[in-house]
Amino acid sequence: MNVAERDICFAQTHGLDLLGRIYEPSERNGHGIVMVHGGAWTANDRLTPHVMSRLLAQRGLVVFSLDFRCGPAFQHPAASADIAAGIRFFRSHAAECGINGSTIGLIGSSSGGHLVLYTALQPNIPTHQITTEIGSDDASGDASVAYVVALWPVSNPLARYEYALEQERQELVRAHQGYFGSRTAMHDASIQRCLRSREFTHLPPVFIVQPGEDANVPQYMTNDLLAAFQSVQHEPEYKLMEGLPHAFAYEASAATNECEAAVWSFIQKQLDG
Repeated sequence: MNVAERDICFAQTHGLDLLGRIYEPSERNGHGIVMVHGGAWTANDRLTPHVMSRLLAQRGLVVFSLDFRCGPAFQHPAASADIAAGIRFFRSHAAECGINGSTIGLIGSSSGGHLVLYTALQPNIPTHQITTEIGSDDASGDASVAYVVALWPVSNPLARYEYALEQERQELVRAHQGYFGSRTAMHDASIQRCLRSREFTHLPPVFIVQPGEDANVPQYMTNDLLAAFQSVQHEPEYKLMEGLPHAFAYEASAATNECEAAVWSFIQKQLDG
């Protein structure tokens, strides 16, 4: 299936044009998904997850891969506020994109996995309404999604910060400090904390993927994320991919194809349901 690509500005904030790359399949299935890149909240852009974006588009999904404000120039919750604006923009242009606005999903990897979970659990809170999407007078529209795919998510920023300190991963330490600024902000942004303190407003179906040899996201963190979801009687779908490193799916490979097939199977269940 052929996939066309184009960029569109979905928001303007702090003197920046926030762009999204739209992947449009020649044969659409009537549904869309918003893609969020990783990069420790401080690096990369909408083009980074191009392999997964194109694979999903070849399934018939319209994929909208977002740029958003990153650290250290901007701090939490700038990124998730921009992602919420991207979802609202995509929904407001559903007819133009040939998708159903009520079935929009959200997928992200690494820090992007954290951001998609954080946004999906609290899509319409005031701090997620500070970025106004193009074509809207305010940011009061609906940023909720039908499902979430979190690939190797940095679900507990404070726990990962402590892990980075222990492992002497100074590049990760700097990234955490650059985007969050404080341990308090890292703790507040924890998905586990949001779940266990019942601070979420939405609880969509979730699919989580963990690589078995992930040196950036320790498996105990993902196990704790699963337990936090279970504490609110929510059972995510989960796939452990043994022998694979962090962020492997940014490159084309048999493992990336296996991961995408599992993601697509999960998405199909949500769309069929």
